[in-house]
Amino acid sequence: MSPLDNLITRIETHLAAVYGEGDHSALVNRLLDAMRLREHFFEPVPFTNHWNEKDVALITYGDSIRREGKPPLVELSEFLEKRLQDSPSILHILPYFPWTSDDGFAVSDYTSVNPVLGDWGDIENLSLRFRIMSDLVVNHCSASHEWFLQFERGEEPGRRYFYTASPEDDLSEVVRPRVSPLLRPTETTEGTRHVWCTFGHDQVDLNFSEPDLLVELVEIIRLHLDHGVGVFRLDAVAFIWKEIGTRCINLEQTHELIRLFRTLIEHVKPDAVIITETNIPNQENLAYFGNGNEAHSIYNFSLPPLLLHALTSGNAFHLKQWMMRMPPAQPGTTYFNFIASHDGIGLRPAEGLLSDEEIDDLVSLMKSRGARISERALAGGVKRPYEINISLYDALGSDEQFLCAHTILLALEGIPAFYIHSMLGTRNDCERVEKTRHNRHINRHQWDGEKLDTFLDDPESHHSRILSRMLRLIELRKEQPAFHPNATQFTLHLGDAIFAFWRQSMDRRRNVFCLNNVSGEEQTIPISSINLVGTEDWLDLLTDESLGPDATEITLAPFQCIWLANRRKHLPY
Repeated sequence: MSPLDNLITRIETHLAAVYGEGDHSALVNRLLDAMRLREHFFEPVPFTNHWNEKDVALITYGDSIRREGKPPLVELSEFLEKRLQDSPSILHILPYFPWTSDDGFAVSDYTSVNPVLGDWGDIENLSLRFRIMSDLVVNHCSASHEWFLQFERGEEPGRRYFYTASPEDDLSEVVRPRVSPLLRPTETTEGTRHVWCTFGHDQVDLNFSEPDLLVELVEIIRLHLDHGVGVFRLDAVAFIWKEIGTRCINLEQTHELIRLFRTLIEHVKPDAVIITETNIPNQENLAYFGNGNEAHSIYNFSLPPLLLHALTSGNAFHLKQWMMRMPPAQPGTTYFNFIASHDGIGLRPAEGLLSDEEIDDLVSLMKSRGARISERALAGGVKRPYEINISLYDALGSDEQFLCAHTILLALEGIPAFYIHSMLGTRNDCERVEKTRHNRHINRHQWDGEKLDTFLDDPESHHSRILSRMLRLIELRKEQPAFHPNATQFTLHLGDAIFAFWRQSMDRRRNVFCLNNVSGEEQTIPISSINLVGTEDWLDLLTDESLGPDATEITLAPFQCIWLANRRKHLPY
């Protein structure tokens, strides 16, 4: 069987799992044409790691920094060149398409760059220096998208592209991330139809039971590949397949569609990466690795609330318990670690890991630090906190806690991702929230470029201080093979005030013991509890201080971190 025949068989298998048995040859041909796979394709090597310890992601909006008279994407490029240089290797530019709401996630045109930001040339220029990560907003589009206007007019093809239901249907089991009504009454030439809206009435859910829509999306994927995108973030992908009478989340067709997207993408660009954004409980999230054939990487959604809880309570018990239960990522897969993002700190991924009382206590503390709280609707109209909206700098309360959190982030198994406002130590933007009444705007500040320059040029500014410390931490990480995203990781048990783990390089030659005091009290660790190899010298990478041969204990100041690494005398360090 030829390589092309093998590829055709794989696509047919995916389609049969999504749409049922039958003749899918015509749809296969359309997908091959949409991705231009008949012209040329690569055979991906399975279980390949497309990353190493030098990979760090930066998350930013295209206009997080603005300067009068300059396109924001140009300003972003110049800021990265001047201030961050090569610290990040992956650049996640949040939705840069034309949009109508939700700061880009209600896309009105998937095929162009929002002219307010720049154009495709700006994306391509950035792709020469970074791996560009782009949002594939697959669950919904804007109610102003041409497809939905066609739906309202009863015109093809849009009239078939949206999922509808009846108010009489039993939708009691449907999982909702919002409190807005699920169904949106919409007047069409065919009468009133009730359109499914998982997130809000300007974000109308797409209907992937229509193969024509699938082809359209695949054409969009190919367009992004052509413009230099190498990492695809599948936004809200857990919701894309619906069946009345189910929870309408994590259905098998959803997983199969991800497998199909991966098959198509990696035959065009074998080193492309798919990351699933599934803000759901931990075990459900882990399922998106599949059998090494779905997401290359998954957002580690439980990390932000658990780390925040540890650093504000001074107790890492739950954080350690969670990490002990996390399976090592298999070759060709890895975790995407983050502790702050454009969204808030999700609380659903803490369900079953923190008690309701602990979550409520954390919510109360964050409110006292200026947070807004977003809620979701449960059965019977009950509401529960869904997300804490706050800047991470204000959430943690001090430079020491803030830097401790990011030192932990950099050392964990997986690829670390920094939100631009964490790199800059940005505070709560309460003024923007009051103006827009949008809770998430508290953590989506838009910096004036000249004002930001003033802060960053002033060594006494906390913004300058945070950025310089972050850059140094990133550079130290990049030098350590033990911090490869797939290197060995073991949890250490040194008391609940210490979050500690051991990383070992894949060739077993380099070891780093990561000791993190998450409490506001000094902590002492007996060296005998770490089992250091006595034939090697040990050095704290963060202070460049050696551990003396007669040392019997290590003392950590409040929120201090140590990266204790081996240094063999007969090998260059």
